[in-house]
Amino acid sequence: MTLILIGVGLGGCSLVRTEDAFARMGNVTGSIRAAQPTPEPTESDLAFARNAASDVLTRGDKDASQPWENPETGARGSVTPLADGYASENGRTCRDFLASYVNGHTESWLQGAACKGGHGRWEIHTLKPWRQS
Repeated sequence: MTLILIGVGLGGCSLVRTEDAFARMGNVTGSIRAAQPTPEPTESDLAFARNAASDVLTRGDKDASQPWENPETGARGSVTPLADGYASENGRTCRDFLASYVNGHTESWLQGAACKGGHGRWEIHTLKPWRQS
């Protein structure tokens, strides 16, 4: 009989009171937090993204992306043109693009549109949070 008790003791078996088990479960489930809202880009973040969009569109490389980073806020991302250009109502060449927005551990997307202005430089007309339709 003694050998069996020693074997059980060395095997790691133990008795746990029910209230101790529930107390430990409370510690585990208490660590679940509601999702934090994605931070909105600041005006300076948007300025860096706009500059990157203008740069990548001006280069005109097919399937190119341009990274951007705001050292002031730590936000960063990249801008990627979508499809080829199209003619606007006033005859200017325009393009749509997507920009990633990473701030801390969160990521979201911005959608934008730009039209070619004077001197071949692209002017950003819209840059706003992407709303999937």
